[in-house]
Amino acid sequence: MINPIQIGPYTLPNNLFLAPMAGVTDRPFRQLCRKLGAGMAVSEMITANKALWTSKKSLLRANHDGEPEPRSVQIAGADPHMMAEAARHNVAQGAHIIDINMGCPAKKVCNAMAGSALLAHETLVADILEAVVSAVSVPVTLKIRTGSDRENKNGVRIAQIAEQAGIQALAVHGRTRADLYRGDAEYETIAEIKSRIHIPVIANGDIDCPEKAHFVLSKTGADGLMIGRAAQGNPWIFQQILHYLQTGTHLPAPAIDDVRDILITHLKTLYDFYGEYSGVRMARKHIAWYSKGLRDGNAFRQEMNQLEDPAQQLAFTAAFFTQLAQAQQKDTLAA
Repeated sequence: MINPIQIGPYTLPNNLFLAPMAGVTDRPFRQLCRKLGAGMAVSEMITANKALWTSKKSLLRANHDGEPEPRSVQIAGADPHMMAEAARHNVAQGAHIIDINMGCPAKKVCNAMAGSALLAHETLVADILEAVVSAVSVPVTLKIRTGSDRENKNGVRIAQIAEQAGIQALAVHGRTRADLYRGDAEYETIAEIKSRIHIPVIANGDIDCPEKAHFVLSKTGADGLMIGRAAQGNPWIFQQILHYLQTGTHLPAPAIDDVRDILITHLKTLYDFYGEYSGVRMARKHIAWYSKGLRDGNAFRQEMNQLEDPAQQLAFTAAFFTQLAQAQQKDTLAA
């Protein structure tokens, strides 16, 4: 089930994708997930609004220095001309693949008639896709949901429009716009989409363990999987899924020392990327995800949120994981 995916001239090393997530999939996290097994990591969403391209946030989101090829940049907007211009701009900045966001359900995005709000307007979808594909020489991919709501699941039709427009791969989240992230993702619509088009289809939604990955691939017939929230604080999920799909066996969970080393490396890259002040603040949410479910994790997070200095964060993190390792060793001896 680990079949390489071809997107334009690029053959990806495997069929696992890190989903684009605003405020999460920055360059440090993308690089980490690629190192730990993701075959592709799509950037955070960049607006098609030209006036915002030089903002600090947009410049950071567009920073791909040192990332392996191919580099995929996601753009979002509702105007075909602006989307085409955004695509050209990001290709000029080094994007190898342009990804179009028609899957985000966030109110701020949908209120601007972008993201998954576009799914209710098939003619506009076609206009945007055709404009972007015509504007650039690099492959263009698309991320969608199954429809606007459960009474209006037009994912199959959108997928056919995408293929006709020249989209070279399609990621489908198994929820509608109205569902947000509530309830369980459904995969029947993804399976139907896969059966009706001939470009690679990437299944997305609730893929949080190796067994679920195997199930979703089997259920949908998809060419690949896209993993989002399950990678937060758990970037080694890609290694675990790859190993399971290749061998049918499980990798052992990472040892406490390994989690500590991955987290500390991640924190250092955040400080380098954002600077000390912003890096410390960006690090807090990642620290919370890494420590979720760990012994004394709540107290650790509360204390960590009070620290203002990178050296303090690093020292406190190292001390916390040393304490965890010692407690684990005592439990083992007691058993």
